[in-house]
Amino acid sequence: MQTGLVFEKDIIIRVHLNYLLHLPKDYEQEEAKSWPLILFLHGAGEIGDNLEMLRVQALPKVIEQKDDFPFIVVSPQCPSGSSWHNEFIALDELMQEIIDNYKVDQSRLYLTGLSMGGFAAWDYAIVHPDWYAAVIPICGGTSYPYNLDLIKEVPIWVFHGAKDDIVPIEESQIAVDALLNVGGKVKFTVYPEAGHDAWTETYNNPEVFQWLLEQSKSL
Repeated sequence: MQTGLVFEKDIIIRVHLNYLLHLPKDYEQEEAKSWPLILFLHGAGEIGDNLEMLRVQALPKVIEQKDDFPFIVVSPQCPSGSSWHNEFIALDELMQEIIDNYKVDQSRLYLTGLSMGGFAAWDYAIVHPDWYAAVIPICGGTSYPYNLDLIKEVPIWVFHGAKDDIVPIEESQIAVDALLNVGGKVKFTVYPEAGHDAWTETYNNPEVFQWLLEQSKSL
């Protein structure tokens, strides 16, 4: 659980997010080591105040089935009645708390999300273009296609199902095309037979996490 105070225009805003935190198996044993971190943003179906909802699919489910997952993983839950775009300040505070209290390799911060979280992954990266070493948006899109030049130096791997009837594949295509037009570092994987669930195959693919580990940024 994370709480904090943010001061904005003399108004005190209390931010509060519940979250799951995964630490690598050898985290305690390797005292001098810093670890890569993944921030995972869930979809609209997991909005609420029950963290157990996050464990049933996607990245939180995958890491619970592995005992050698080499990342710190932070999986916050978007509160009822809100959306990720309304919680960016809270995400800022959460990230700072994790960095302050855990052994995080700040050159290897990664961002991923699906559906509502896929849109947020694009847009939160744009809000903080210097934070993330790589971004993986799944079945999402961006609200800011004209600002994608801000993240043209950030490696991005996009995933979408060709038969998605919830978030049309055109949403990802628009973002990918806009990023390519400004010289962005983007890859686009389309699952020809997949619908909205493009995340199960993605998060079960070890090549995705190997690719993440190959991405780092200068501090």
